[in-house]
Amino acid sequence: MAVAADDAPSTVDSPWPVALLSSKIKGWIDRLGTAWVEGEITQWGVSGGNVYGKLKDLEADATISFTIWSSVRAKIPADLKQGDRVVAAVKPNYWVKGGTLTMQVFEMRHVGLGDLLERLERLRQTLRAEGLFDRKRPLPFLPRCIGLITGKDSDAEKDVLRNAQLRWPAVRFRVVHAAVQGDRAAGEVTSAIRLLDADPEVDVMIVARGGGDFQNLLVFSDETLVRAAAASGTPIVSAIGHEADRPLLDEVADLRASTPTDAAKRVVPDVAEELARVQQARASVRLRVTQRISTEIDRIEALRSRPALSSATWIVDSRAEELGRYVSRSRDLVERVLERSTTRVGELAGHLRALSPQRTLARGYAIAQLPDGRALRSTADATPGTSLLLTVSDGKVATTVDPRPAS
Repeated sequence: MAVAADDAPSTVDSPWPVALLSSKIKGWIDRLGTAWVEGEITQWGVSGGNVYGKLKDLEADATISFTIWSSVRAKIPADLKQGDRVVAAVKPNYWVKGGTLTMQVFEMRHVGLGDLLERLERLRQTLRAEGLFDRKRPLPFLPRCIGLITGKDSDAEKDVLRNAQLRWPAVRFRVVHAAVQGDRAAGEVTSAIRLLDADPEVDVMIVARGGGDFQNLLVFSDETLVRAAAASGTPIVSAIGHEADRPLLDEVADLRASTPTDAAKRVVPDVAEELARVQQARASVRLRVTQRISTEIDRIEALRSRPALSSATWIVDSRAEELGRYVSRSRDLVERVLERSTTRVGELAGHLRALSPQRTLARGYAIAQLPDGRALRSTADATPGTSLLLTVSDGKVATTVDPRPAS
């Protein structure tokens, strides 16, 4: 099989040698030159004075390997380590013999703090505008089960468990271990939050870490993690122990604790303190009831000492004279009314007698009545033989009309 020339195209009949392809790849990569890149150190190992590590993109799932020779290492910050966000001047270097690509670092420095804070502040303003910082739910007084998210075998885990069990021995925990720094931390903490939120027995969650510097705690400002915490239906306590620059998890959490120990004290009530409060409340209630009873007894005694209740006859005694006056006045009024009425009756009787037909009859007059009871008013009605009834002053007399004598 013929070997192709360097500038001839590669075909099935005239393939390139591996060395030619490798040299072409190296040529293309070398033409890229030096570039400044930004990322997070996810691997940092020192061997023979040289540093071999990996740099991960801050957002996308992309990673490159890099090498820092000892001569360059002496010129870069000595505190660089895994988890740091950096900018680096790198030159791609393709190793023809091994067929590997690596990035040779010529300069590396921490990302400017101002840049990080600016990004963090922009995200903070976005989340605040969405109202994710405003929802603060009260923690349960006595949770049945507490979800704890922390590093495995960490001091934060021991502090929370020890202090919570000292305060309330019967408290139960469901512990989910997760990385709390590095490139895996954001994803693992986010998954742990969603896992515990889906557990119906977990009443409250604690995210705990024993403090750290600004770079290490940036993971707790990861947007995906923060939004997962804000969307959780279970109250969350942030106990990552960072005072100066508060990560965004502190803002969306329902309660921020200064330390893991403080979180345990805020979430779990102290059984001794609660018993003391119960005793204090009972004593307070007893005192208030006793004071109220004493006050009412004094009030009843004061009422009983009043004249109205000290003697049952005081009302009759105080009103007897007044009642006598009323009785006497009533008697006078009745007698006066009777006297006036008697006089009036006498006057009316005199008028009645004066108008009575009986007085007329007493003067010698008589009333003649026909058989049908009508009064005789005309001689025409008194024909001879007509029976008449005469009423005089002292009785009645029956008579008959005699025939008239001839004229």
